Amino acid sequence: MSSFSAPSTGRRRNLYAPPPCPHLADYRSNAHGLAKPFRSLQPCLRVRPLGRPEIRREPQEIPRCSPCSAADGGGCGMGPRLYACLACAAVCCPAHAPSHAEECRPGHEIAVDVDRAELFCCACGDQVYDREFDKAVVLAQIAAAAANASASCSLPESLRKRRRVDYRPWTPDPREWATMRRESSPLLLPDASDPYSAGAANTSTSSPSSPPWGLRGLNNLGNTCFMNSVLQALLHTPPLRNYFLSDRHNRFVCQQKRRRKKDGSGGSMGGDRRNPSGGLPVCLACDLDAIYSGVFSGDRTPYSPAKFLYRWWQYASKLASYEQQDAHEFFISMLDGIHENVEQDQHKPQSQGNGDCCIAHRVFSGVLRSDVTCTICGFTSTTYDPCLDISLDLDSNQNYTNVPTTKSHACNGENDLILSSQICGVSTLMGCLERFTRPERLDSDQKFFCQHCKVRQESLKQMSIRKLPLVTGFHIKRFAHSSIKKMSRKVDRYLQFPFSLDMAPYLSSSILRSRFGNRIFAFDGDDSDAAIDLASEFELFAVITHSGTIEAGHYVTYLRLSNQWYKCDDAWITHVSENIVRDSQAYMLFYVQKTLYYEASEDVSAS
Repeated sequence: MSSFSAPSTGRRRNLYAPPPCPHLADYRSNAHGLAKPFRSLQPCLRVRPLGRPEIRREPQEIPRCSPCSAADGGGCGMGPRLYACLACAAVCCPAHAPSHAEECRPGHEIAVDVDRAELFCCACGDQVYDREFDKAVVLAQIAAAAANASASCSLPESLRKRRRVDYRPWTPDPREWATMRRESSPLLLPDASDPYSAGAANTSTSSPSSPPWGLRGLNNLGNTCFMNSVLQALLHTPPLRNYFLSDRHNRFVCQQKRRRKKDGSGGSMGGDRRNPSGGLPVCLACDLDAIYSGVFSGDRTPYSPAKFLYRWWQYASKLASYEQQDAHEFFISMLDGIHENVEQDQHKPQSQGNGDCCIAHRVFSGVLRSDVTCTICGFTSTTYDPCLDISLDLDSNQNYTNVPTTKSHACNGENDLILSSQICGVSTLMGCLERFTRPERLDSDQKFFCQHCKVRQESLKQMSIRKLPLVTGFHIKRFAHSSIKKMSRKVDRYLQFPFSLDMAPYLSSSILRSRFGNRIFAFDGDDSDAAIDLASEFELFAVITHSGTIEAGHYVTYLRLSNQWYKCDDAWITHVSENIVRDSQAYMLFYVQKTLYYEASEDVSAS
């Protein structure tokens, strides 16, 4: 295929650039009185519902090959491919396009595929590419996607005004009590003197014969359910658990290093939040290592993380109180504390964006991509931001109407969940991810400075996932705050989530490939990594739920261990069925990669 672009250099040096088409170059040089190339095609660019561009003068126009129609006496003249001449708008099939270019030359060699909006050289008999033309097509696609997105968010009149209903605490009736007893079974303590048998589950057929290793309740130390729920999820995060249980971070060795570092500095290590009292600096990784040792010691009696709570108060002094805290805020604060205190690996790049700086970022750190496109000239600004989890909107005004989608989730067995988004008051995790990666038009007060236009312009923004972490965490925004009304509320909207999730449709490589196809469009860093595409299938292993209101709520964690689900409600551990987990009000979801891919290391000792 021919291209009117200079040979690629830099990071695209492995791609072969064919010689440019001389007929396209001649067409662009305005040698035949054509004032502005491709300007006449702007009103004819149309986008189908599924996003494929086409060329039509009228929306309902059916193009036909003129020579074929004349030979057939006014017949159909509709072949598999039809090309419209850019000079005279004559429509020809592949058989008559070369003869039209030869008879009407010069200036009639370049045509456009009316069904695919792609340039074609009738003289060369091959596709040709032009950046300016592709930018116009892509801009039309983005504008159409944004228009469809804004139209899909509109609500019927009957659903705009909703009656306020005061919150009433739920008390189970006798029938619900019977269902709860039938669907769940507590892990009893038959013999408290035997730590290895204490807490074993009963012998009912619906629960396992013995609880998994390391499953231990955590005592509530006073409104600390937010901490217990996050700790349970982290304690059973497979890569993090394997790291600490393999003694990769030994708290005794770490304390010795910090003590020697303090003695070498003359004891002047106080004054910061990691060392408020002038002693050894706070190391949350050491305290987490102590919890791992206690939880996986074999003792089934509830564990009290009092020392860890005190050390976290020292690290996050602004949150040091017995008041209720947000579990997501604690999760981010804890990972930041591990990131600041864990000694960095000297054998790997010290880049937070690459996720190689500490164990917290190696497990949870991913990279988001943000594309902001100018609606006037099509210039795109791309930025990359590291993230520890993905926050998804769960507004009560979304997903009332089902938006047609071409994404397939058959591998998750969740086709019925996607269709169920038509139900009022029900959202799906896939729908939230599609909304997260959907193009949106920025407000007039959010105009960005276009480097091509040299002024602030209207723009479209689209998010995507550039790099997936080993463990992907989703934070569901259930707490809405209004600065205008000066009030906060909780979104008690039911969320359907799959136990197996394919993240491939939301990767940057997939979104760019589905939106632009094989077009040549200037985007920085759009080279897809094969390992990223392969490691896109995830399994759910932890769900943190929130029940109640903003003022008075409670956090509970559901864990998937040995293919069984367990409810961790502070000190109480019970075996539950999958239906109980599906019916829960998810606040945070944790998925781990099904298959882990390792990069080869030059130094064996570094691994």
